[in-house]
Amino acid sequence: MKTLFALLIAVALGGCAALQPPQPWEKGDLARPSMQIDPDPLQTTLEQHIYTSKEAATGGYGVGGGGCGCN
Repeated sequence: MKTLFALLIAVALGGCAALQPPQPWEKGDLARPSMQIDPDPLQTTLEQHIYTSKEAATGGYGVGGGGCGCN
């Protein structure tokens, strides 16, 4: 059983070592604005401002409370 487990670990780690980094011609696809986590930071800031203004809560996303002061 230990031999099988050791063989399984070796195969799993060997598979991870076979991954190659992106080639130079592939990096252009990854640098597109649509591939970014936040493609338009100004739009995100505006949306967060509007959200906090409507909710009357500080912080916008991920903050507890509903704006009534009862955190």
